[in-house]
Amino acid sequence: MALFAPVAKPCLHVPISSALAASKVASKSAQGAHKAQDGSAGMVKLLVPASVVGLRRSRRVARRASRSCHGGAHLSTERKAELEAICKAIASPGKGITATDEGPGTIGMRFEKVGVENTEENRRIYRQMLYETPGVNKHLSAAILDPETIYQKNDKGVLFPEVLTSLGIVPGVKPHLKVYELPGTNGDTVMQGLDSLAARCKEYKAAGCQFAKWRSPLAITASGPSDLAIEANMHDLARYALICQDEGLVPIVEPDIVMKGDHTLETAIAVNVKVQSTLYKAMLEHGVYMEGTILKTNLVNPGLACPRSYSVEEIAEANLVTLRRVMPVAIPGVNFLSGGQCLEDAAARLNAMNKMKKANPLAAPWNLSFSWSWALQAPLFELCKDKAAMPIEEMGALYLKELGIASAAALGEHIPKDGEGSHSAKVLETA
Repeated sequence: MALFAPVAKPCLHVPISSALAASKVASKSAQGAHKAQDGSAGMVKLLVPASVVGLRRSRRVARRASRSCHGGAHLSTERKAELEAICKAIASPGKGITATDEGPGTIGMRFEKVGVENTEENRRIYRQMLYETPGVNKHLSAAILDPETIYQKNDKGVLFPEVLTSLGIVPGVKPHLKVYELPGTNGDTVMQGLDSLAARCKEYKAAGCQFAKWRSPLAITASGPSDLAIEANMHDLARYALICQDEGLVPIVEPDIVMKGDHTLETAIAVNVKVQSTLYKAMLEHGVYMEGTILKTNLVNPGLACPRSYSVEEIAEANLVTLRRVMPVAIPGVNFLSGGQCLEDAAARLNAMNKMKKANPLAAPWNLSFSWSWALQAPLFELCKDKAAMPIEEMGALYLKELGIASAAALGEHIPKDGEGSHSAKVLETA
């Protein structure tokens, strides 16, 4: 006698496996109604209902996507092709990204230092110059916009994403919010904004953006960056990338190890390798489609206060060594940020890397270019000092000249002056 008699209950939910089994039985029992005669060979074919075929296909996709390292199995072939096409456009040889994603507060501080009032109209006029100066599209493949700028228009009433697209410059957006300091960690930080990211990405895509950029800053100290800071930030970047791709935006991932400190170039290599290897592992495990991403990273440099000197060639080789040790060849391009470097140093270092690449293409199978804000814009702000209004034409002419330097560096064709790009030892003064 059974200890527990079966009790008949209404079936509220039918598992996928049960539905498939039922559909197989039904199809077999109804073979007479679902057979077709092949006149040429006399063969009988069983016609499986389209709903069952679709269900089986969905199950196969779900199984692949449920595994880690599935490489974007949940994305359609069309979505992958779209992401790859955007990446190819961004990674155009000899072109780079103009980073104009400073929020109103950040650019406001830069304005105020040179006597320019921080108004929405002044920000609009300034960004218009960065996008519409004749000839900039010869050097730019993409532009990163602040969310405010996405909805601003040029003097003709055209939204800036549309303006950029018409010039062959891919528009993108900075979707992250503000830096948050983790309590009890001696200054470790994470970037906020993941919770509402999908909804904002959908909105930015509808507004004409084709990619996004998320920055995760870290600092080299006597005890840091900590494993906690690295893991938290790199996993955030992986989740951000996964969400962006699902919404049709190419994710530019930006681990940014800031230049302050007295660390050596050798220490910088070790820390950058650890950070980037953690990033790629997290991206792969999350199922990010690596071919549909771009890396934006700091140049591997000694700390600003480092007491040792390094040549520009040593710094360039340190960057290539770092990439070769950890970066997947599936990622098509690297766009280095300036991170407070002046144009002369940033250009000389990028140029040295590309010269090494030209001499030995296997040294770096990626497109190596720029994604600069401060290096390009700092000299422009200097032109505003003691002026009643921004000298837009003068600023545009200088900006175009700077982009020419950046573009040449991205091809390894820039000719820097002696000493540019090297690091001179900082001598500590004693009383």
